[in-house]
Amino acid sequence: MHLMYFSEQPMSAYPVDEGKEFGATALMFSNRYFDPVEGSRLYQEYLEHYRLAEEVGFDGIMLNEHHNAPFCMQAKCNIFASILAAMTKRVKLVLLGNPLPLADNPVRLAEELSMIDMISKGRLVSGFVRGGGQEQLAAGVNPAYNRERFEEAHELIVRAWTQTGPFRFEGTHYQHRVVNPWAVPLQKPHPRIWIPGVLSKETIIWSARQRYPYIALSTAIDATKKIWELYDSTPKRRPWPTRGSSCGCRASSRALPTPCGRRRRATSRRRTARPSWSSRWGAEPIRGRQRSRTRSAISRSSPAHPRPSFRSFADSSRRRARPSSASGRATAS
Repeated sequence: MHLMYFSEQPMSAYPVDEGKEFGATALMFSNRYFDPVEGSRLYQEYLEHYRLAEEVGFDGIMLNEHHNAPFCMQAKCNIFASILAAMTKRVKLVLLGNPLPLADNPVRLAEELSMIDMISKGRLVSGFVRGGGQEQLAAGVNPAYNRERFEEAHELIVRAWTQTGPFRFEGTHYQHRVVNPWAVPLQKPHPRIWIPGVLSKETIIWSARQRYPYIALSTAIDATKKIWELYDSTPKRRPWPTRGSSCGCRASSRALPTPCGRRRRATSRRRTARPSWSSRWGAEPIRGRQRSRTRSAISRSSPAHPRPSFRSFADSSRRRARPSSASGRATAS
């Protein structure tokens, strides 16, 4: 199992009462409540979180994007992925992910991801999503063509990564007289592709047929079980070694103050069921399995205590880790 750090990067400095009065904070909630000064501060804070996440031992950093909403300040996950590609040395950069139906030029998106893969020295895991209706409206894209644009953009990106140019691409939604990018991925034949989603049966079946891992995003346990059953029952174009390398689930927990004011330690986790990271290049078969366990203490303090910083929690987590005399492994008390 791999443990990855994830944050929606919320814009937490807007007036909450205004959001409550409006009744919603997505799509139509006015951006006049956005404070760029606070936004700049929060971006710097989130970058520090990511740096410390690698330092304390997380296996990966997951990034996503949303639009027209204060719950996520990442309007383009590739921007933070580019920064982290240079800032970090070890963690996987997992994009969950780029909404392909919103892409006006999939070839340019393929070039951006190739650059991230090269700068990170092959640590990119490229997730592709269809995106919700809110994202379509924010980008001015017709939701009726969501699936068509998703599948066509995916085909063009993979061809741009793997097919020697120049070549021509004539699709229903994308037409390119010349496809010949001079930025191609370091991983061969291309970075690993994950498909995050919720409960779309069509997307689950499509992912299974493509032999892409399907990542269930915070779905209930019974719903996740049904997702995996549908995935397993779908005929694959090519054989898949095991289900454990093809399915994943994202789970989360939050620590809140206890009645007596003590802060409880909580594990902030995003799980994947044995992702295929054991081989160097993203699209090669599984040749082994790595195990890692890391605990992080993340909580909200009570009014009687000052709010602790992410760094203080990371430092306390490291202090709690002590080598076990019986096994010689680091354990957290």
